[in-house]
Amino acid sequence: MNATTLLTYTTKGLYCPIADVYIDPHKSVTRAIITHGHSDHAIMGHRHYLCTPMTGSIIKFRLGSFIQVQTIPFGESIYINQVQFSFHPAGHIPGSAQIRVEYKGEVWVVTGDYKTEVDQVSGTFELIQCNTLITETTFALPIYQWKPQSIIIEEILSWYQDNLVNGKTSVILAYALGKSQRIIEFVPKDIPVYTHGTVDNTNDVIRAAGLNMRSSIKVSSRINKKDIQKGITIAPSSVLNTPWMRALQSPVTATASGWMTLNNNRKKQAADYGFALSDHVDWNALNKVVFACGAEKIWLTHGYTHDYSRWLESKGKSTYCIEGGNKTIDSTELNEED
Repeated sequence: MNATTLLTYTTKGLYCPIADVYIDPHKSVTRAIITHGHSDHAIMGHRHYLCTPMTGSIIKFRLGSFIQVQTIPFGESIYINQVQFSFHPAGHIPGSAQIRVEYKGEVWVVTGDYKTEVDQVSGTFELIQCNTLITETTFALPIYQWKPQSIIIEEILSWYQDNLVNGKTSVILAYALGKSQRIIEFVPKDIPVYTHGTVDNTNDVIRAAGLNMRSSIKVSSRINKKDIQKGITIAPSSVLNTPWMRALQSPVTATASGWMTLNNNRKKQAADYGFALSDHVDWNALNKVVFACGAEKIWLTHGYTHDYSRWLESKGKSTYCIEGGNKTIDSTELNEED
């Protein structure tokens, strides 16, 4: 068979015509295979969802317990009209998966969002050999090269200690699903962690689904503000300039995002500080995956597709941008899940 017929890109998203299923479709479909629980990959309105068990719990919480969800664990296969599908760890957030698609010896891999640096909540990325790789390009420029997360955590803890000495409350703004749990797990156990209700509710779902996380405390009016000041508080960026934030004692805010790599992006944000902690691959990690997976063809999506395509073509790779337009940065992106 012609490899280009196994998956195709349509107005609803990635589609496997042989199996009649979509992968992370952005419009309602009958059958959707979902890489992870973030809202730009798992939307409401599909008739049937297929995902990992952790992602199943997450999307039922976010989209409604009434949705029809089938789950299979990492590494197990399901056949749909002779097409073999399996989930493999993506390392992006809890439950996140790459999707391996095989038919008559032809193997495609849809990465979804992913990172190769290991943390304590997101699983360990699995490199999969394939004929065609479909990869995100969120940070596919040489300017995006992450410091080791251990260094970022040291920066966060130093910032927290300075705030503690100066009578300030340390508030880290992070996406409620994925980034928040990652930061919580890195905070030393002797430092209390307080959470906004949105983060706290997400933590409850993830813990119930089997992830053993350290304890955290939901911020409420019953807790003394001086006690909250002694810890690190995790909240979504939507709390900026709200009564919830103003109720804290002298809050100082910091955004945790890959966009904080660039000084210009730090200046654009509304928070006081920025830490470059991302749940996506940087330039170096992306290239390692692309050149190690054995794929003859690289499909690009979600980001700097055209810039990265030109670079890969110069290295002899065959590429295809499955979404039009190249990535540009504006201030609205600084509070996204990246």
